[in-house]
Amino acid sequence: MLTNMADWRRTHSCGVLTDKNIDEEVLLMGWVQRRRDHGGVIFIDLRDREGITQIVLNESAPVARETGESVRNEYVIAVKGKVAARPDGMVNLNIKTGMIDVIVSEIKILNNALTPPFMIDEHTDAAEDVRLKYRYLDLRRPQLQKNIMMRNNITKSIREYMWANGFIDIETPFLGKSTPEGARDYLVPSRVNAGKFYALPQSPQQFKQLLMVGGFERYFQIVKCFRDEDLRADRQPEFTQLDIEMSFIDRNDIIDMIEGLIAKLFKDILDKDVQRPFPTIMYKDAMELYGHDAPDTRFGLHLKTINNMVENCQFKVFSDTVKNGGIVKAVNAKGAGKAFSRKVLDELGEYVVSLGAKGLAYIKINDDGIQSPLVKNLGEELTYEIIKVMEGQSGDIIFFGAGDENLVNLTMSKLRLKLGNLLGLINPKQYNLVWVLEFPLLEWSPEDKRYAAVHHPFTAPMDEDIANIDSNPKSVRAKAYDLVLNGSEIGGGSIRIHRSDIQQKMFERLGLGEEEIKEKFGYFVDALKYGTPPHGGIAFGIDRIASIFAGTESIRDVIAFPKTQKATDLMSGAPDYVEPKQLKELYIKSDISANKPV
Repeated sequence: MLTNMADWRRTHSCGVLTDKNIDEEVLLMGWVQRRRDHGGVIFIDLRDREGITQIVLNESAPVARETGESVRNEYVIAVKGKVAARPDGMVNLNIKTGMIDVIVSEIKILNNALTPPFMIDEHTDAAEDVRLKYRYLDLRRPQLQKNIMMRNNITKSIREYMWANGFIDIETPFLGKSTPEGARDYLVPSRVNAGKFYALPQSPQQFKQLLMVGGFERYFQIVKCFRDEDLRADRQPEFTQLDIEMSFIDRNDIIDMIEGLIAKLFKDILDKDVQRPFPTIMYKDAMELYGHDAPDTRFGLHLKTINNMVENCQFKVFSDTVKNGGIVKAVNAKGAGKAFSRKVLDELGEYVVSLGAKGLAYIKINDDGIQSPLVKNLGEELTYEIIKVMEGQSGDIIFFGAGDENLVNLTMSKLRLKLGNLLGLINPKQYNLVWVLEFPLLEWSPEDKRYAAVHHPFTAPMDEDIANIDSNPKSVRAKAYDLVLNGSEIGGGSIRIHRSDIQQKMFERLGLGEEEIKEKFGYFVDALKYGTPPHGGIAFGIDRIASIFAGTESIRDVIAFPKTQKATDLMSGAPDYVEPKQLKELYIKSDISANKPV
């Protein structure tokens, strides 16, 4: 086994040799992807992060061939040899190195390997929990390496653009103060300040605004953020964010700057041109047409609220819903009548019930008439009026949702996506960008019995709506904007409050008392009194952008060492119990930790 590397220096990676290198002497290093013994001639696929080269051990180097007989999958080896053209009929045009072999003269085993718990290849069938437990092996798979390297290219492209446009990369603290941010904080106990805790940042929001107060004008940072919230495929307890803030600007300045960045990313990473300016949609229109503030605009199937049509109908499910302040929405699934079996319709009903709906009503339009129990309840005249409004034709199915506005929008928006997939309306190779503008500033929290900020408490209200903050808070629009890509919010931001009197009013509207404001935000409110410029910003989820560009369903596939949906690291075992001595140093008592399972 080779330990002295002085005389062995790699000349090429395993993914670059072509027929232009024929007759060159090369030295390659990498992992054994597979070994095949063809009766005296051994073929080895040698792999590194750049690709695969086939190496050949034959009678021309009997000592090397003998060593090759002991090599197994995932051994780390080094080989010296000459590049040769592959024989006729053995060329593989699917890979860059498929026209050549390396005929080995010397081989050294740099390290052997245990048999891995799963195959290290492009399409492993290993369960995700197994792959996460052995993440260091999973990372050898070509697809994951491609994803991680693409992510590197994304951050490289971002930095180039930001620096070229006068932004300064500034780090902000990880250990800060716990303040309301919309999710639970991860807390860090302080040993030198007994009983006190730091909070890991959910975002650098206050710090980046303070940098504007400090006069830096254009700031950016690619930074880790932390949120203790329920996880899913596109969430992690620690995630990476591109954070941006600018002074002396308005919304259009930020939108123009960001569109330039996104256009560069598409060109640099996917070699695609995107048309500017990006389309825009108002929040209220997004909720009406799509039931969601992050609409997938790659296909139609728009939703429509039909309250005015059914508020006095005989069908109590619809009429009572309207009278009780709810909504009734419909969507016309064009062509679904011919595409969907009864089994599919039953599955769609079960799907919306799993989301909280009581059921799924529909009208199926056939060549010979209408098929639906709703006809008896709505009456033929109203039924045909609804069909006309929904532009129904033979072969269509019109689906309905009724109930609480939030629940109906949730179920109908997800049903719309499900229908789009079932009907083949969504092109996975299409990229649709849209700005969502003029979000509500405030929303009522039934749990806390007070208003909460839709984005965060530093978002500026529209100038013309400021007077309504006290009298009609639900009507106040925010100077907020989200950028949505294929139904996924990839970035969100706002113009900030830069006047201390408006910030004070915002805190009061959120139900914060004078002492609470001073305790949680005193330094920030004071800073606004010292000549704060108009400013605004935006933040982007790097993990989410990388996931969409890579075409993966989970952001775990673009993060080197991700957590599970239970926020655990199966590889290292984090989080874990700590010794009582460590807790004592932090002035913490824990019965659970004291009785650590054996």
